[in-house]
Amino acid sequence: TVVKILIMALGGQGGGVLTEWLFQACLLEDYPVRSTSIPGVSQRTGSTNYYLEVPTRTRRDLGDRRPEFCLYPTAGDVDLFIAPEFLELGRAIEQGFVSPDRTTVIASTHRVYSIFEKVPVGDGLYSQEDLANAARTFSRRLIAFDALDLAQRNGLKEINAIILGAVAASGILPLREESYVTAIERQGIAVENNLRAFRLGLAQVRQEVEVKPASPIEEIWEHTKRRHAGELRHPKGTRGAEEYLQLAAEVEGQYPERLWRTLAEALYRLIDYQDAAYARRYLDRLERVRQVEERVGGAASDRLTEIVARSLAVWMTYEDAIRVAQYKIRPERFARIARESGSNPDQLVTVTEYLKPDIEELLGVLPKALVGRLAEWAERRWPGEDKPTLGQTVESTSFPGFLRLWLVTRLRPLRPISHRFAHEHAVISEYLHAVERYAGLDLDLGCAVARLAQVVKGYGNVRRRTLRQFAQVLREIVAPLAEAEVHKRNGFSVTREAVERARTLLLAQPEGLDPALAAVPTLLERLRTQAAATPALAPR
Repeated sequence: TVVKILIMALGGQGGGVLTEWLFQACLLEDYPVRSTSIPGVSQRTGSTNYYLEVPTRTRRDLGDRRPEFCLYPTAGDVDLFIAPEFLELGRAIEQGFVSPDRTTVIASTHRVYSIFEKVPVGDGLYSQEDLANAARTFSRRLIAFDALDLAQRNGLKEINAIILGAVAASGILPLREESYVTAIERQGIAVENNLRAFRLGLAQVRQEVEVKPASPIEEIWEHTKRRHAGELRHPKGTRGAEEYLQLAAEVEGQYPERLWRTLAEALYRLIDYQDAAYARRYLDRLERVRQVEERVGGAASDRLTEIVARSLAVWMTYEDAIRVAQYKIRPERFARIARESGSNPDQLVTVTEYLKPDIEELLGVLPKALVGRLAEWAERRWPGEDKPTLGQTVESTSFPGFLRLWLVTRLRPLRPISHRFAHEHAVISEYLHAVERYAGLDLDLGCAVARLAQVVKGYGNVRRRTLRQFAQVLREIVAPLAEAEVHKRNGFSVTREAVERARTLLLAQPEGLDPALAAVPTLLERLRTQAAATPALAPR
């Protein structure tokens, strides 16, 4: 009997090291193992298939007989499938490698999103629930948990040793725990951390993981840190640490627990973007929405608040030239580029930025009082979304290039008086006013209007187009239809339907608003006819 193991790992997940650990552990116990790897191309940093075959009898038991090994897995002929990322499990199921009568699956449930998931304007993510259902259906035994979350909660970076611990705990291979430990030690790669991760994987599968008590505030932060996968530093070591923790404590006291993590992410994002006062402004705006929802839907209702909490945090951290420069000179970015380029520590890596700001973006970071009239002239001179651009290249790894970008980030204190800030926040105020007004009439309508913020995205031309379309929906669809429905007895179903249709069109086809606008006159005529046949109803 031969145990056949397939590992499908993305680049950087340590699939090769995991395979070597398994290989060495088998040799330590005298099993004649064979391993091969087949590099692949993926839209998520490369995907490689690692394949091992392990007889269940040692060389001594086999005597003079030698097993014939296969160099590649075949569909329906895999005993153990390992997926260090969940969508890789979906690919394996699609290709027939996982079978319900044979395959044990060990998978981490975290995701590394593909290009096809990132491209859509709306939510293009593959359903985690569908993946999980398929995994349960097609595997003989499923061992699935978030290994990345487990690693980061314990101060670890990689998950391959955690997966190795899960393999050891599964009992699928006839190996002693000591052999896995020795294999890690002999490999000589971050031995102490990998042994700790191995034991975490063992305990996770054996359900022996110790849950460390943490204060709610610390738990909020830990979640935020895990979400950014190490790109952000702990706020205790950065500017705004005390303000962050203070605001997080207020969130804990004022909002239900299910909103804590969303708000923690929002607060960190806003402080990183501007400062604690800006985060405070966000909470003040959100509190007004929460009060409206509580008045209309009761103290237990929080769905409108949750929608606005997410949308408002993203909107208030819109990308301008300051934000772009801030991202480009972060040490974490340079470290990631060096790591992904495969360079050695003693090699010089040069990073060239290709920038193409247009006139509105350049004027947008300057004080409105200074450039307001110039910006108005530029809008008259170049109306619409296409503006003249200034193409340039900046070598951000050189001193002059880095200094140039760094100086742009120093404009951050001027952002609240900038021309772009005034424009964005004027539309934000219009959005919040609409949400509060329509939620006061009908909570479901308020939620539909709140979700409209999803269509405002992008940078430059895309941003201008989506802002224009957002304003069109509010002024040319929501306002007239809601006004007509105020006088109907059966609520705001037509307006809700029209708003959702417009939002769906814009998310699926960024230029697709015309059909929704064309339908408004017909809907208005229908509503007026119905209103004439029924007594007037005062707005709620």
